[in-house]
Amino acid sequence: MPANASAFAGRRVVVTGGLGFIGSNLVHELAAAGASVLVLDSLDPRSGGQVGNVAALPQVRVVPADVCQFESVMAHMPGVEYLFHCAAHSSHPYSMRDPQRDIEVNCVGTINVLEGLRRFCPAAHMVYVGTSTQVGLMRTNPIDELHPLAPMDIYSANKAAAEHYCRIYAGAYKLGVNVVRLPNVFGPRANIHNPDFGFINYFVGRALQNEALTMYGNGAQLRSVLYVADAVSALLAAALAAASGQVWFAANAQSISVRALAERIVAVFGSGRVEQVEWPAARERIDVGDVVIDSTKLRSELGWQPHFELDAGLAATAAFFRQP
Repeated sequence: MPANASAFAGRRVVVTGGLGFIGSNLVHELAAAGASVLVLDSLDPRSGGQVGNVAALPQVRVVPADVCQFESVMAHMPGVEYLFHCAAHSSHPYSMRDPQRDIEVNCVGTINVLEGLRRFCPAAHMVYVGTSTQVGLMRTNPIDELHPLAPMDIYSANKAAAEHYCRIYAGAYKLGVNVVRLPNVFGPRANIHNPDFGFINYFVGRALQNEALTMYGNGAQLRSVLYVADAVSALLAAALAAASGQVWFAANAQSISVRALAERIVAVFGSGRVEQVEWPAARERIDVGDVVIDSTKLRSELGWQPHFELDAGLAATAAFFRQP
């Protein structure tokens, strides 16, 4: 359990998208800390949520609710003390194929959550889960929170817009809303069988099946990564921060190439193999190239530190998915 998790004991917490990858790992930590947790999740198949992710937590209340439906959100806001907005239409390729649905979930859904906060629990603390791909192509190496945003796909553009909504509500209505932008996150409870929900977790699924980990092109592009437990500790730290209207990046200090990452997965899992394939045109046109993140602001302002190096996180992931 993260050191800061105990602060949530007895607190009323809502996690939107709490059946998804990051949301469900957050729910497990909050429940272990003794929080009273309510999960709102629509189980949209395009968002990767799975009922089994919190099945072992009978004390957690799960309500089928779509953040796009205003009344569904409003009904659960009174009395909330902490709110983690993890619900998202989280696939880059899907967003290009169905931009209307993406804007409904990522923009309208976020406005609905913010309105619920403003109307029914204005003293609550909210954390919005952003993404490093809001930045687009790197103009400086590494990137930090001051880097301009130039997203290259619909998902990233809508996440950037939603981040602006959060900062506007924090400023205009004096609400306790902060943003944590996450990189490529991996670990337990991820959807590991669909490449649209993150390439690292998909590589994990391929390795577990002793299949080829197919990387696009030469795999030289760099990525910042983060084990999910460290992502959760960053979200908890942001929720407890005294400041509001802030944006922080959370990532490990070291970046790694896609090829090297695939090779590490094969080595740690002891199965699978790395293969190079041609870029699909639909993927190549929205690829952001290198992503190297500087998390100095989060470390210095909130004292956050990641605790899992790459191999340790991969080993923990392998152990989780291989358990009976």
